[in-house]
Amino acid sequence: MRDLVYPPVISFMKAAFRALDLRITLEGGEHIPSTGGAVLASNHVSYLDFIFCGFAAQPAKRLVRFMAKQEVFANKVGGPLMRGMHHIPVDRDAGLASYKAALAALKAGEVVGVFPEATISTSFVPKEFKNGAVRMAAAAGVPLVPMAVWGTQRLWTKGRKRTLTKRHVPVTILVGEALRPGRRDDHVQINAELRARITELVDRAQREYPDKPDGPDDSWWLPAHLGGSAPGPTLAAGGD
Repeated sequence: MRDLVYPPVISFMKAAFRALDLRITLEGGEHIPSTGGAVLASNHVSYLDFIFCGFAAQPAKRLVRFMAKQEVFANKVGGPLMRGMHHIPVDRDAGLASYKAALAALKAGEVVGVFPEATISTSFVPKEFKNGAVRMAAAAGVPLVPMAVWGTQRLWTKGRKRTLTKRHVPVTILVGEALRPGRRDDHVQINAELRARITELVDRAQREYPDKPDGPDDSWWLPAHLGGSAPGPTLAAGGD
């Protein structure tokens, strides 16, 4: 694909990271292949996750094509950018077309980014996973790379005011070793393994995160099991 939009967007975002002095920690970037197709599967805690998941592929010099809901492409500002970066729209009422588009991109050697939870987890704990990431990786014969992002919810997440100019926020990006699902493998079992690996990465990112809430009013971004005031998974499921 010809990329006239993606490189300048990346340069702009890197400049923004520097201006805001975001403290980005990236580990495991070597697990993202430098050539050929791959599926990146991440947890989802923020509207900005795709930016930081894409940042993880920079050491491999790859551009990630993210699957995102159709509404994002309808936005007057975001839509042209998303299309220019060759991201893949997902119409939840006609999911087969987006699946085929992602599969074609993978077979063409592209890296496709997926959020298997399909929506932001307001508990900041991984929700149940859809199995599309596993099915695509198996059908295309490409690696399935688990990853986790943490800290991005402090900038912009569901149900909270945007704080895009907040400075010095630590953001953690952890990438794990790839799974290699095959067509004849048990995709339900592999999906469970994918969720377990991502949950393990999320747990590590949370426990090693260098910041703590600045008192009770700032504990909303920390999950309940770590003493934060985010709703537990059961309550959060009712609000998504």
